[in-house]
Amino acid sequence: MTGQLDRALGAYYGLALGDALGMPTQMMSREEVVRVYGTVSGFEPARPDNPVSAGMPAGTVTDDTDQAVLVGRLIDEGQGRIDPLRLARELLAWEAEMRARGSLDLLGPSTKAALDAVARGVPPEEAGRYGSTNGAAMRVTPVGIAFPAAPAADFLDRVVESCQVTHDTTVGIAGAAAVAAAVSTGVAGGTLEEAVAAAVGAARAGTGRGHWIAGADIASRVEWARALVRDLPDEAALDRIVALVGTSVASQESVPAAFAVVTVAAGDPWRAALLAANLGGDSDTIGAIAGAVAGSVAGFAALPPEAVATLRTVNGLDLEPLVVRLLALRSARQGAGR
Repeated sequence: MTGQLDRALGAYYGLALGDALGMPTQMMSREEVVRVYGTVSGFEPARPDNPVSAGMPAGTVTDDTDQAVLVGRLIDEGQGRIDPLRLARELLAWEAEMRARGSLDLLGPSTKAALDAVARGVPPEEAGRYGSTNGAAMRVTPVGIAFPAAPAADFLDRVVESCQVTHDTTVGIAGAAAVAAAVSTGVAGGTLEEAVAAAVGAARAGTGRGHWIAGADIASRVEWARALVRDLPDEAALDRIVALVGTSVASQESVPAAFAVVTVAAGDPWRAALLAANLGGDSDTIGAIAGAVAGSVAGFAALPPEAVATLRTVNGLDLEPLVVRLLALRSARQGAGR
């Protein structure tokens, strides 16, 4: 396995890993997670009273992984371009399928509002003008796999394509750009610090795109959140993330929280995913982002084989063919730029 393929698979499966580990603790407070689980140390089934993941078996992924795979498929089928109207249709079809299965794991608030607007005839460039949550950041990993982070303006165009129909805002784009740039830098062979530096730079650039909405600067909060937890023991770091950074669906909370978790874990994807699961709040999305970033740097070989086997068995995940095709797009783009 080449280094680039190893890191790309690490990013995609790292996302699924963090998602599945965080699935049972989403919507729970940190205190409740401690009371129920003590410390989450592996895959757990969701409790029957969880308002989102009730009934999900241990190791099940959620909308984070499903939508990231959907975006990857659209990039592949569009030869590097995402048709926003098709993305809208595919997301609505996904939710309809989830409803038919009786799942409570449906579209997030920004995504749902935007897609309802599209269904009413609102143009895609207007539908996402209020989307400030982390829905774009959670699904953007395949953009980081398929495209090199430079030239920066071209890369940001691809990020915006994946955001526009649901999260076409300064905050939504900045959060997604941070994740995508970190993953792309990791896939290219970058270190954790290089990946974080790329994330901060892309988040700053992302604030110049989309509709302005009020919200804290994500680039600054990523740097601040990492400084808050550096050199702290795990439990103290988690308590500080909950108290000061926040673990809600807001991009300016969950994206910095994910980068803080990766910092505490020193870039280890399994440890980062477990730390996110123990946060509560939007733990599945924080875990998905943290797992993707850490996985892009550490590589697929750093993921526990038994955990990957569980993801494959429980969810029928087979990401290798898609990753190979996304990397072919990346290679072609890099070749054209020479």
